[in-house]
Amino acid sequence: MKAARFHGRKDIRIDDIPEPELRAGAVAIDVAWCGICGTDLHEYLEGPLFIPPAGHPHPLTHEQEPVTMGHEFSGTISALGDGVTDLSVGENVVVEPYFVCGECAPCIAGNYNLCTKMGFIGLAGGGGGLGEKIVVDRRWVHPIGDIPLDQAALIEPLSVGHHAFVRSGAKPGDVAFVGGAGPIGLLLAAVLKAEGITVIMSEPSAARKAKAISTGVAHHVIDPTTDDVVARVLALTDGVGADVAFECTSVNAVLDQLYDLVKPAGVIVNVSIWSKPATIDMQKLVLKEIDLRGTIAYVNDHPATIALVQAGKVDLLPFITGRITLDRLIDEGFDTLIDHKETAVKIIVSPEVSDVA
Repeated sequence: MKAARFHGRKDIRIDDIPEPELRAGAVAIDVAWCGICGTDLHEYLEGPLFIPPAGHPHPLTHEQEPVTMGHEFSGTISALGDGVTDLSVGENVVVEPYFVCGECAPCIAGNYNLCTKMGFIGLAGGGGGLGEKIVVDRRWVHPIGDIPLDQAALIEPLSVGHHAFVRSGAKPGDVAFVGGAGPIGLLLAAVLKAEGITVIMSEPSAARKAKAISTGVAHHVIDPTTDDVVARVLALTDGVGADVAFECTSVNAVLDQLYDLVKPAGVIVNVSIWSKPATIDMQKLVLKEIDLRGTIAYVNDHPATIALVQAGKVDLLPFITGRITLDRLIDEGFDTLIDHKETAVKIIVSPEVSDVA
């Protein structure tokens, strides 16, 4: 079968590899669509980062580069391993792409997203969504009902947004500020709005501002290049400030604004992954009793996230800005997201190697 595999920095190849073998307690899936994640781009440009380099196999998968990439994917069950009785062949599903040890303190506490040996399908091994087929343990397979398979490929990043929402403690009627209208910022805003929260978003890119407005995920969109973001948020909240604020850019200037625009005793959630240390205004954090929280990936978020989409509270279709085939992964996928990221939100990839209508 065909699969996009990471061989090294700026070296991703479409290889012919054997189909994965079905095992007891697992599910075989024919991949339909796979999204390109920002993590994939970082691996391509700077890796190996999360991908285990040659000579250093992952402690759980025991795999090392080359590995098949892709962790935001949907597909259809083609076979069930022994012991799997609650799913059906032909059922459409998404995958929570984890490897966890189940033995460390976070795993025992139920925080498997913080597993000390944690790895991701599509990064740590175990196949990936940028291949034609994959075999995944039943635990991580989630039925999606009648959600279209192309849209279902966005369930994984939407779950990242859902977990950030859960971490924030925001409730219906609250006001949330989202700094950055990239893919995660937009999907987070979609979750917040679906949960009855007023969303104020800041974004300099014209295309991304337009996407925030056209999708309706933000009630108010601010351009930080022309507007005083803090003043606008205070004006929109009658001088009180936002109840919660989310950092989705890994830009220190955005983080700095959050301390001024969040209300006293408010919550700031850092969603983005930083490639370098950030500075924090500890005096503002202390004097306003701000609660600064981190969030990573998701834990038990997929069922609630899928339910939001099934109920029509989140429409994923407008966030798909490109559909390509596996053979166009680099030139029409990675290169577009690297060189023209302002024009694209989510590009999804079919495992086919011919044009998609």
